[in-house]
Amino acid sequence: MKWPNTLTFIRHGESEYNALKFKKRDHIDYARFCELFDHDFALAEDEHWPSEELRTLTKKIWHATNLPMSDYNTPLTKTGTEQAKKLGNTLKKHIEFPDAIYVSPYLRTRQTLEAMRKEWPELKKIKTISEERIREQEHGLSTVFNDWRVYNVMNPLQGLLYKLEGGYEYRFLNGESQTDVRDRVRDFLGTIVRERANENVLVISHHLTILSFRANLEHWDRERFMDVNINETPINCGVTVYKGNPNLGKDGKLILDIYNKKLY
Repeated sequence: MKWPNTLTFIRHGESEYNALKFKKRDHIDYARFCELFDHDFALAEDEHWPSEELRTLTKKIWHATNLPMSDYNTPLTKTGTEQAKKLGNTLKKHIEFPDAIYVSPYLRTRQTLEAMRKEWPELKKIKTISEERIREQEHGLSTVFNDWRVYNVMNPLQGLLYKLEGGYEYRFLNGESQTDVRDRVRDFLGTIVRERANENVLVISHHLTILSFRANLEHWDRERFMDVNINETPINCGVTVYKGNPNLGKDGKLILDIYNKKLY
């Protein structure tokens, strides 16, 4: 069979950015900000949007919810580290022992693997490859704002383009679109086919990357991708497993066995 025997994906543990999303909800002005944004964005047709009220509130939200690090260097929270440690203890009971580990070079994914190894020390013996193609979507300028709504208000012409193209096709200024991520993940899958046939592969990656793996393996269209992204978002340290079935087609096929399962 040309495919791996098993292909297991792990999303990183809770990061400081993930935690920031919950902190925003507790901010006294955030609900009003979202309400006002939705109103202005729905009516936006030219460079005169947004309203002065929204601009003022946006700056207040931005400065109150900023993170002082790049996406690459965003670390796990204490909760995220504990999630990864617990997963390391339980995962060995649910998957085949890996022949190779691929990890995104971002800090939070590397910390996730490090924490997993504390409870599953045998993983230290496995060949581990830092793989750029499985990094998270590059959000470019929007990383400065840590919120897609804030980014669009502070860059109103980009906001108009975002509204026109939609979140799937839109490419962040100095960054990537979701389709760009699908393309590089597809390229990585080609490497897996060439180099890891009949092996057990463990991949530690990110939310959008995992969806891109599924989209490419299961031949999703745009609408299916967006639906899963909204309604079945990968959880922190969620486990997704594909198993190879050599009886399906000339070269076999990978079949989804587990998606987004919490094992900690």
